[in-house]
Amino acid sequence: MKTGRWSSQTLLAAGARAMTEDGMQTFNNNPNENDQGPIPPSPSFGGPAEVIDEHIVEIVSDSGEGAQRCGQALAAIAARSGQGIWTVEIIPAEIQPPHRSVAGASGNRVRMAAHKVTNVGDRADLVIAFNEQVLLSRLRANEIKPGAIILIEDMWKTNKDPAIAENYAKVTAEVRAAGFQLFEIPMEEECHKYVPDARKGKNMFVLGILCSIYSLDEGLSRAQVELTFAKKDRKIIDANLELLDAGRAWAQSNLAIRYRIPAAPMSKPQVVMNGNAALALGVVASGMEVCAMYPITPATSASHYLSSIFEKVGCVVHQAEDEISAATFAIGASYAGKCSVTITSGPGLSLKQEALGLAVMAEIPLVVINVQRGGPSTGLPTKVEQGDMMSAIYGSHGDAPKIVMAVDSIEDCFYSVITARKIAETFNMVVVILSDAALSTAQQPFERPQFNADWLAPPVNQSAVPEDAHPYDWDERTGIATRFIPGQPNGMHCLTGLAHDRDSHVAYDPEINEEGLLNRSRKLAAFQTTLRLAPVYGGDEGELLLIGWGSTRGAIEEAVKSLRAQGRKVSSLHLKFLQPMASGIDEVMKHFDKVMTIENNWNDPKADPLINPSNRRYSHLAMMLRSRWLVDVDCWGNARGQPLKPGAIIEAALNKLNEKNQQQAGGH
Repeated sequence: MKTGRWSSQTLLAAGARAMTEDGMQTFNNNPNENDQGPIPPSPSFGGPAEVIDEHIVEIVSDSGEGAQRCGQALAAIAARSGQGIWTVEIIPAEIQPPHRSVAGASGNRVRMAAHKVTNVGDRADLVIAFNEQVLLSRLRANEIKPGAIILIEDMWKTNKDPAIAENYAKVTAEVRAAGFQLFEIPMEEECHKYVPDARKGKNMFVLGILCSIYSLDEGLSRAQVELTFAKKDRKIIDANLELLDAGRAWAQSNLAIRYRIPAAPMSKPQVVMNGNAALALGVVASGMEVCAMYPITPATSASHYLSSIFEKVGCVVHQAEDEISAATFAIGASYAGKCSVTITSGPGLSLKQEALGLAVMAEIPLVVINVQRGGPSTGLPTKVEQGDMMSAIYGSHGDAPKIVMAVDSIEDCFYSVITARKIAETFNMVVVILSDAALSTAQQPFERPQFNADWLAPPVNQSAVPEDAHPYDWDERTGIATRFIPGQPNGMHCLTGLAHDRDSHVAYDPEINEEGLLNRSRKLAAFQTTLRLAPVYGGDEGELLLIGWGSTRGAIEEAVKSLRAQGRKVSSLHLKFLQPMASGIDEVMKHFDKVMTIENNWNDPKADPLINPSNRRYSHLAMMLRSRWLVDVDCWGNARGQPLKPGAIIEAALNKLNEKNQQQAGGH
């Protein structure tokens, strides 16, 4: 008989309830309902709002001033208004950086558009800065568009410290001279009318200003503030509503800046969440019942969110004393009958590797979620990098085949966990999901998932094991063995991380060891035969093929769309599975003159005088493609700790095309 503590129906219903609570928002994104129509003239300046296709907004402040919360609220209001959005948090490297420092800039970038948005975009159109130092940070990073609108807190021009006042005057003068549209805002003065500590109120005042500038509905904005502070005292909620209204009123009376972004063409109900929340909800939807973790940036918020909802469906988040314990706890829970998950980032993955080898050797299903960050060592804890592909595939000692897949959007974060659990239990393998910091905090609306009972793990099999069965009865064709679950009659056996025979007896004979290696590898091959290559984006042949993986997909495809509009024959291919890879990649590459990977990890620049074809280090995917298919695959990317932008990819692609033209003309 088969028994299980939770039925599919119970988990399905509970999971559906969890989807509507604790920070994940749902709404009916019907453009006919959300499109606000013509905006009435400003009471002070007159004239309708300018209709635009998209804008990128940045809100930057010192840490603790609420710029990130302001950006998150703005994005949620825009999404509920029917716009496509994408956000990325601006996070300083230190937990408490010095106030008024270039390195301490903290905030949020919000891309709002009249169409679906899949990436962070290029440079900002409008920036609100709480002091001139955080503004300098964004200017020096070249993140602001020439001629952009800049709104800045003006309290610093009369600061008691003459050095601060002088520096403020110098920076604002230089900003104006550089051609930016600078507006000085009395944020501190205005906020003091409503709260004693203006530093704790500026973010909602600024949110009101932005709602006015972008013609966002007053009712939606007030509802969002209510939701943002729902767990606070009513007095705090009311104070923040006052600040919101005050910011809107101030902007309407003092700023002649009005835009309106029409609703994106979407007709089905949408949800808005960040990548880590989507991963957590994917764990719930997959039917996994145990998550073991140890806190690590930028993965921790996935476990925190999961812990806030998991107990509602009868499941457990275990915070272990370290990364190794988290991995072994999850492996033990999986061994008991149902696949479990452990969530980490790059340094944690390194620590888990020996334990993952145990899961491979014992053939225990396990899902590992790795939210990548900059490395090596402590590296860039709050910054973006795709640096863990090779360690995910080859990190364990010995031959330890694992399935490695990468998520490419917020929506994909949700569905990939469901897929990973099914693969892990079908093939009794470790499945590693690679996300990264670009997706972890980014927000994006997508169609609300319609729950399907087939997503959920089946009940644990407790029926008797046949008398003649063996714990490792490897199938000669697929390498898969039916897993014995503790408690099954006739299923008792000894399990270790040592080499073993079909009866799970420790064995060091060469033939037996080779049989185990063969069957563990054969499972990877069996899984590979089920894969289908994603379609090529653009044309099936041309001058240049860009190949990517993970979070770079949106930026790559936006770049390809722009290049094709310019008449260039450029296409892209995005890989979901990195180990193993689907068949047919070599056939796709044959139809293009040049192939280049686009990755957010290190590769040696060809222009470096010390670099030559014999010593150049290629980016991760480029190395894999070159070694497997012996094709001259070039690579472009960087490890600057920032998401790749469409404009930079366009420039890299054009440089590659020009390089080809120079070679044809006899150039260098």
